[in-house]
Amino acid sequence: MMATNELQQFIDVWDKEAQKTADLLRALPREQYDFRPDPAGRSLGELAWHLAECDAYGTFGIEQGQMAPETRPPGIERPRKIEDLAPAFERVHKDALGRVRKLKLEDLDRQLAFFGMGPVAVRDLLWNMILLHTVHHRGQLALMCRLAGGRPTGLYGPTREEMPLPKPKSFAVGS
Repeated sequence: MMATNELQQFIDVWDKEAQKTADLLRALPREQYDFRPDPAGRSLGELAWHLAECDAYGTFGIEQGQMAPETRPPGIERPRKIEDLAPAFERVHKDALGRVRKLKLEDLDRQLAFFGMGPVAVRDLLWNMILLHTVHHRGQLALMCRLAGGRPTGLYGPTREEMPLPKPKSFAVGS
């Protein structure tokens, strides 16, 4: 089905991206929840759950009319096992999708308070905070999956396991 307006286009793109996210969550190495390549950064499990938080906090804030730290969506407790992340993400995304489907096209121009930094249009929250912010962190998660010994899924093209490339030919220096 072809999107007939910007809101439907967002929903279509976001929902397809959510499936890619769920697939990546299923590919995370089971015993590496606490894997942390940077001691000051998030663990694999924490970063994975942040993808659900993007959907939940963004859409709940839009529904509540403000983005603020105290605007906490229901059902957002982080699972503590890798195998629980994908199903929980899918549940959170489904709830978030329901909130976005309640919006009307004219809501895209509505301005919301954004963490005390000034007003932001709903349109910008949807595309930037929810969709692009998620894509950004999902790329980080794919790399963390690889560093933790896992095999990430192809997001915008195949991985080396999904479509192996021929090995480069060696060459002699000075020949």
